[in-house]
Amino acid sequence: MITKRQIYRFICAGFYSCISLTMFSQQPQWNKGQSFIEAPDPVVSDGQRWLSVKPGLHASFVSVDKRFPKSVAPDIPVEKEVRLVGWRGERVSAQVLLWTTDSMPGVKVQVTDAVAPGGKKLGSVGYARFERYVITDTYGPGCGWRKPGDFPASLSPDMLDDLSAFNLERKKVRPVWITIEIPRTAGKGIYTAKVAVIPAIGKKQELDVTLNVIDLVLPEPQAWTFHLDQWQHPSAIARVNKVAAWSVEHFKAMEPQMRMLANLGQKVITATLNKDPWHVQTLDPYEDMIIWTKEKNGRWSYDYRVFDKWVSFMMGLGIKKMINCYSIVPWNNEIHYKDAATGKFVDVVAKPGTPAFTQMWEPFLKDFVRHLQQKGWLEITNIALDERNKEEMGLAFDLIEKASPALSVSYADNQKTYQRYPNSRDVSTAVQHPIDSKDLADRTARGLNTTFYVYCGNNFPNQFTFSDPAESAYMGWYAMAAGYNGVLRWAFNSWVENPLVDSRFRTWPAGDTYIVYPQARSSIRYERLLEGIQDYEKIRIVKRLLVQKKDQARLDALNAAITKLDNNKRHDGWNSDLNAAKRLLNEISASLVK
Repeated sequence: MITKRQIYRFICAGFYSCISLTMFSQQPQWNKGQSFIEAPDPVVSDGQRWLSVKPGLHASFVSVDKRFPKSVAPDIPVEKEVRLVGWRGERVSAQVLLWTTDSMPGVKVQVTDAVAPGGKKLGSVGYARFERYVITDTYGPGCGWRKPGDFPASLSPDMLDDLSAFNLERKKVRPVWITIEIPRTAGKGIYTAKVAVIPAIGKKQELDVTLNVIDLVLPEPQAWTFHLDQWQHPSAIARVNKVAAWSVEHFKAMEPQMRMLANLGQKVITATLNKDPWHVQTLDPYEDMIIWTKEKNGRWSYDYRVFDKWVSFMMGLGIKKMINCYSIVPWNNEIHYKDAATGKFVDVVAKPGTPAFTQMWEPFLKDFVRHLQQKGWLEITNIALDERNKEEMGLAFDLIEKASPALSVSYADNQKTYQRYPNSRDVSTAVQHPIDSKDLADRTARGLNTTFYVYCGNNFPNQFTFSDPAESAYMGWYAMAAGYNGVLRWAFNSWVENPLVDSRFRTWPAGDTYIVYPQARSSIRYERLLEGIQDYEKIRIVKRLLVQKKDQARLDALNAAITKLDNNKRHDGWNSDLNAAKRLLNEISASLVK
């Protein structure tokens, strides 16, 4: 397996600043409510299927499991009704496809109030968002340098835009994502609503939504047990919003983005200990959170003000289970500090096992523990590492144990490090190299956190912009089936140069660096990941109720459906098995509260 670390050895310094993967040179428009020009479709359609499409605007419900090419006329049975099922507090989704042979400006899509047969209103709980097409590529070899011309490009509907109206193009399709947020106070029963498709000129069309609300309550995201760890990237938000890092304006811009993460049930705050720990593997270098200063007398001092502000900000959004601090072994082994004698910053290579490593990290770790104790954060803070080799990790762990035994560790592990250090608080193993079942059972019994991670080295399940939408939901079910506490993904918002238009990047398959878009725009990947996490929580609750009722038959049936999803490789029938398990979960849920 090729790791990100191995790939990065081949990256020449400064190359990232001169390569552009976008097709446009104009300044991008990031603001919500502002439209922008999508890239031309790189896939040329022969147009033959459009010859059989009748004039006018066409609308139909379609599966949320399918992405529709922009320039190909759909060959689908028209469905004017969709049936949705959900618990109180759950967010459920549907998808509408629009297509036309003529240009149609100013088309609106609106969801009416949901109403019960007796007239009782659930309220305005639904809304529609136009899906936007971004340039994507293919998986290819996975990790590794890639140029746009080396991989087939296409357009993928992924971003969900909040425009109030959309100009439909001639002989193009436009998917629309429908979201229903069921209030936790909702009464059980069947509700109906309309999806109204309203052209600026012409007749309004209406599609029917039937919603079955089950009388079980999904807890608030902060209370979910699923351990979600998506690494945050504050510097990318500063660049996109053109604000100074760590300024008031920066935190204001981060709030809606990070609230989206909190609403997924995120458990971990991503923090940095020193200079960009990944050595600019992303477009935007990570800005310092802690400033190290070597004073004139040779002693060290540390400025934690940004670190404290960032952690407090994220905790205020409800993300407070863990603080994972990267990294005692940065990718280039450099430490970045200010020399008080000259007033300049200095970069020093300090490899694990060398005197420089101990001399610089030992005083910091001791001071860091003192600071964390003052803040009351010590018990939730981990020194984190990402895919380091076993020699480096061993030397780093030895120093942590010597200098600050009260600190625990967290790491993304592709070398079975968890077997050498069985007491690590937080371990994530690559999905294609699952943790040994005995080790997983032992860690679970001792209350230690164990997740799997997805990255450029595995093509299923994953969240690239070309991935099947249901893969995002599958990850929640796979975690339950395999016995993991949750999932780690390396980037929530490490945006490329123009993420609204082109999701490709210089080293990873398209979309690997982010699952949400600037100005808190959602995506199909975000919505389906949320769906899978909600299912994980529902399974946990339903299993407990079945045990209480001593209903072994249905518990066995549910477990059998879940076991079918304990497969980390793409296989025939995986999506059908997922949907069958989801139906069974909702059927059992409904029967428990009759």
